[in-house]
Amino acid sequence: MTLIKSISGIRGTIGGKAGDGLSPIDVVKFASAYGYWLLKRNGENKVKVVIGRDARISGPMVNQLVCGTLVGLGIDVVDLGLSTTPTVEMAVPHYKAQGGIILTASHNPKQWNALKLLNEVGEFINDADGKAVLNYAESGDIEFVQVTALGKYEEATNFFDEHIEKILKLPYVDVKAIKERNFKVAVDAVNSTGGIAVPQLLKALGVKDIIDLYCEPNGDFPHNPEPLPENLRDLSKAVTKNKADVGISVDPDVDRLALVCEDGEMFGEEYTLVAVADYVLKHNKGGNTVSNLSSTRALRDVTEKAGGSYSAAAVGEVNVVTKMKETNAIIGGEGNGGVILPELHYGRDALAGIAIFLTHLAKYGKSVSMLRASYPDYHISKNKIELTPEINVDEILEKVKNKYKQQPVNTIDGVKIEFDKEWVHLRKSNTEPIIRIYSESESLTTADNLAKKIIQDIKEFIKS
Repeated sequence: MTLIKSISGIRGTIGGKAGDGLSPIDVVKFASAYGYWLLKRNGENKVKVVIGRDARISGPMVNQLVCGTLVGLGIDVVDLGLSTTPTVEMAVPHYKAQGGIILTASHNPKQWNALKLLNEVGEFINDADGKAVLNYAESGDIEFVQVTALGKYEEATNFFDEHIEKILKLPYVDVKAIKERNFKVAVDAVNSTGGIAVPQLLKALGVKDIIDLYCEPNGDFPHNPEPLPENLRDLSKAVTKNKADVGISVDPDVDRLALVCEDGEMFGEEYTLVAVADYVLKHNKGGNTVSNLSSTRALRDVTEKAGGSYSAAAVGEVNVVTKMKETNAIIGGEGNGGVILPELHYGRDALAGIAIFLTHLAKYGKSVSMLRASYPDYHISKNKIELTPEINVDEILEKVKNKYKQQPVNTIDGVKIEFDKEWVHLRKSNTEPIIRIYSESESLTTADNLAKKIIQDIKEFIKS
């Protein structure tokens, strides 16, 4: 069994002994720590928390535990029921709540669940706040209220309507253009809440021909829920068999978006953000963009072509959002298919990505594969090197940095070295002696060779 405590929340596998997995005791422990932190943060003011969950089998159990715990602290709860991560993020400020909890383990398999913690503006809590929550959890210094001071509980299970309505009002979404193209769309929602939200959005956009694939929100994931090419074979077959214009895949909590071309080939998860940003930049010439250090250079290319400035952030959504605010970016996200549009909210939102992409495709007037071919073609190679525990990983990274000091080097998150339009990014694991190595070039072979060269450098440093 596994239990992972981090600044952004708590995740683990369901079952096992308390402290070994995400047992009911652990759910209550961390829900109460978060709730108590909110109470201390807000002084004498009344506290309200929005709760939403994906369709995992353990969802109802975890939801009841979390809601009951918060009510026991005197906190009012707004329960969205089956929801998505971006929907909860938008609901927090809508309900003038002081926080939010999303019950989802994102792309992890069905035996996992998690409590993802939000602040009063619907964004993931930062490092300092996360540590404060963990401290309350470990100390157990939490006081519950008397019976007359219990919090109130209410359900609000129709917030998808509000979310979709706001998406339709975006200046980058053209329902008329989408209707006129009469798209046929195949959807793989991995039997989670995307099975509710994505078809509802598509119908609102005027898409009449929808091929539902795993859209029953029962939590029985039919394949690994991470929207990677090897997990989207059924969607690829459905697209070609039904002669669909595009295939859409989302992860269980609908913050990641992957697309399949009309010929069954992958659009590329890295290129979801590139395509959506390209269209948004057409409306905002000179606008700035942000992605993390391990994302494709193609976003930088389309940004600079539009006269804007691109910035790289450390890996992690909270880091990307921070950099977006610093640079006043109009769009940003991560290379895992996560699109962040500040006009809507500061969170990855697959639903917004779908609406903007379909508008882009409708106005482009050609096929998805032709749209993909219009962008710079880069390939990312992902590798890792395992080290023995006694090796000083920081020292190794420092030696790599010094060896390539004549090249542009970024050290905000590990070491990233640029070689013209190629790059390699080295990050150490926080839990084991591993260095993860990401490299990108205009061919996969060259990207692989670049990674191999760095791995060889590391082995030589170890020998010496």
